Amino acid sequence: MTLPLILALCALSAAGLAWSLFTVFSGNAASLSDAYESEVGRTLDAMFLFVPAKRLLEIGWAIALTVFFLTLLPFCLSPEKPWLIPLGLCVALPLGLLGFQSPKFLVHRLRERRRERFTMQLLEALPMMSNALRAGFSVTQAFETVARELGPPMNQEISLFLRQLHVGMGFSEALQELDARMACEDLTLVCTAIDIARRSGGNLTEIFDAIVETIRGRLRIHQHIKTLTAQGRLQGIVIGAMPFLLAIGMTVFKPGLMLPFICSVTGVLTLVSVTVFVALGSWMIRKIVAIDV
Repeated sequence: MTLPLILALCALSAAGLAWSLFTVFSGNAASLSDAYESEVGRTLDAMFLFVPAKRLLEIGWAIALTVFFLTLLPFCLSPEKPWLIPLGLCVALPLGLLGFQSPKFLVHRLRERRRERFTMQLLEALPMMSNALRAGFSVTQAFETVARELGPPMNQEISLFLRQLHVGMGFSEALQELDARMACEDLTLVCTAIDIARRSGGNLTEIFDAIVETIRGRLRIHQHIKTLTAQGRLQGIVIGAMPFLLAIGMTVFKPGLMLPFICSVTGVLTLVSVTVFVALGSWMIRKIVAIDV
């Protein structure tokens, strides 16, 4: 039996097994896709990114299938060891699931960056509102000034807040909607201060100045923490990536040594153990340097 025929049979067997698994779990896959599309769609709408969530779902499935088959392929290259295929499935399925979730991780990362930019813009918006209030403007007019002068994401959120007021939503409810969309601690402080001042009275200009100083102090502390932990985080990235880069390099330049190792029980267990321990180490480093201020 020639090698191409053996590879074709192995690929056909893997495809049949994958189709069987897909048939069994099709119901769960459909519910997972619906939940995925709904969550990503809400996040994109909150970011004013009018990208169909279904497209990201399709990209997620494409990445998942590509990672799954590329991971399973080395385990199908040894037809004399058929027990490697179930072992390969145990490795390929979790990696495929991670590939499926990767677009959602990217969207959430973009939302975090947008939230960070919004926090930086608060340092400009609050003094602007404070000056507008000193000039005799109302709170709503101060918000309109911010929407005109600043760029996204601040003007997008404030413009939506003002449109909600114009269509009849209450001021407190619109503030709560704004706070819920951004989920920013500093904005929560601002919204609470404005709501309390409107209900019970108070000098909003002094409150805004105090909040600006608080935000600046927190940002200084965050920047100081990032500076102190930069070397440790970089060392963690380099040390975590080194085993995988070394394995890829050895596979490319010395395939006669690496392929038998990868297609053996010892090699698979070693790769899985390295991946688990690197992921655990990365998680621990993130927890250590994630200091809440």
